[in-house]
Amino acid sequence: MPVKVQTVQDQSIGNASEYEATIKSRNSATIMSDVEGWIFAIRVHSGQFVHKGDTLMEIDPRRQVAMVSNFDSQRKSKEAALAWAKSQFDRVSALAASGVMSQQDLQQAQSNYDGALNDVKALDAMITQQQVQLKYYNVFAPTDGIVGDVPVHVGDRVTNTTVLTTIDERSGLEVYISIPSEHAADIKLGAPVEVVDQNGKVLLQTKVDFISAQVESGTQSILVKAPADHAADLLRAMQLVRARIVWSTHSGATVPVIAVTRVSGQFFAFVATHDKGKLVAHQVPVELGEITGNNYAVLSGLKPGDMVVVAGGQNLADGMPIRIEQ
Repeated sequence: MPVKVQTVQDQSIGNASEYEATIKSRNSATIMSDVEGWIFAIRVHSGQFVHKGDTLMEIDPRRQVAMVSNFDSQRKSKEAALAWAKSQFDRVSALAASGVMSQQDLQQAQSNYDGALNDVKALDAMITQQQVQLKYYNVFAPTDGIVGDVPVHVGDRVTNTTVLTTIDERSGLEVYISIPSEHAADIKLGAPVEVVDQNGKVLLQTKVDFISAQVESGTQSILVKAPADHAADLLRAMQLVRARIVWSTHSGATVPVIAVTRVSGQFFAFVATHDKGKLVAHQVPVELGEITGNNYAVLSGLKPGDMVVVAGGQNLADGMPIRIEQ
């Protein structure tokens, strides 16, 4: 029978565990409004790159503008009252100095002047506060980045809990992994981490750079982080991934997954050996460990250097002559 074979390798095998993880970005921002009102204009669209300080949206400011204008009008009245109180105080001061006005009249004029001055200062502080509030009716980008989904529309009423959009800088990515607390003594800074896709393909190789000092009470897990910027073109913020943490490594034999068959719960592999001058396939039982990538760790049954059949084995029987075709 024509077959293809592959040599069992002696490789570094990791004792690893796999967990569901989340990709998060330190530089992603969720944009919300600081004020309530109606969306007046939307200046950006999803996928657009914006710079820090660019206007994203405008919320109808007319009510706030009217309030600031009203306070400005009140200030003019307060300034007129202050000017009158000042002139009265100056007049009473001059008369009191010549003995025409009593000290009590002077104190009353002083009190009136101080009250008018404090009224103007208080109104100035209120105007400043309202002018600052007016700036919040323009929603600005807090950082450079790409605009995400814009779920609101012109005319929608928003509050300070309404999500307007998101801005993703596509940098500062981290892998957030929740490790069961029973592994608290095993996890170490610098431990290798592999982020893999649904097919087991490695998307990112990184290392643990943060271990939480506290156990999350609800899940009894420990938060572990690892940088993920090197795979920013493959990963997205808030993406769910599978993360494999390697606790320890040791040398051992590995065999390709496609070389192994399972019969009645027992794993077998065909090994090409020379028997009386012929090349034959012998079926041997094997004990396997964890799967890493496309290979099983071999616990027993095979040794480095054995040639295992990786193609054509479905029609083989124990002791059948074979011909290697690579």
